[in-house]
Amino acid sequence: MLNAIKPSKKTVMLYLLVPVVMFIFTVFVPLVTALVYSFFEWKGGPQKTFIGIENYTQLFHDTTFWEAFSHNIYLVIACIIGQIGIAFILVLMINSKLVKCKGIHRTFGFFPSTISAVCIGLIWNMIYHNKYGILNWFLKAIGRPDLCQVWLNNSKIVMLLVTIPLIWQYIGYYMVILQSAIASIGTDVLESAEIDGANGVQKALYITLPLIKNTVLVCVTLCIAGNMKAFDNIFVMTKGGPGTSSMVMAMYGYQISFNQSNMGYGSCISVGIFVLSLLVIGGSQALIKYITREKEA
Repeated sequence: MLNAIKPSKKTVMLYLLVPVVMFIFTVFVPLVTALVYSFFEWKGGPQKTFIGIENYTQLFHDTTFWEAFSHNIYLVIACIIGQIGIAFILVLMINSKLVKCKGIHRTFGFFPSTISAVCIGLIWNMIYHNKYGILNWFLKAIGRPDLCQVWLNNSKIVMLLVTIPLIWQYIGYYMVILQSAIASIGTDVLESAEIDGANGVQKALYITLPLIKNTVLVCVTLCIAGNMKAFDNIFVMTKGGPGTSSMVMAMYGYQISFNQSNMGYGSCISVGIFVLSLLVIGGSQALIKYITREKEA
């Protein structure tokens, strides 16, 4: 009976072929196409002029691109601490015996992750608005109108201001991932630690965190990959301004490709984003593995 319903090898290969073909045409082909176009001077029309590595030479000396790269690194560091760190703390708090209605907390925590990034940008744009924004209203309400300002025009803090919505939006996303990992830890392990006199902080740092380190590594990888291509929120809120104070790599590539109609150099920027993202992800994974290996030793 079991042999009768067992699919043939051709059927299995056919089902496996579909996602492979989809991956090739949605990821691999565009990447190779961008790599090819990056060696041309191309304004988007039928005419292309082969210029070799001139685009890459220009990219290497492009101060705006490297400034945008530094902003992406800022986003990565801030979101690893803000998104994953706060998510870990909130999961531990929700799992506490003192907290009631745990399901409601998880649902409301995950809710911002379901909202479109464009809507998130519009919401926080209204919060920061200098005339009707809730932030300036609050400062006036507590008697500090002198602190009111056009927040998103302040180049010194604009990166912090656009990072806060990103952190707020994805805390719930990482809460779900970490919650599933922590749920797999046996209760007897934590109960034994309590008997030995470990408090909540000690259990979190020396028991829970080491046991879910592989899940944390996955979260860090997802966080880096997401923030190295950040675009939507920042485009809605600042469009990279004031000046280039909140410019990120994806937005710079968008402006070069479509606002300036320089598709060749825009493709070069896309390849640069891909390579730098791989380097940052690989470097972070190697660093985390090295730190955990040192602690285990």
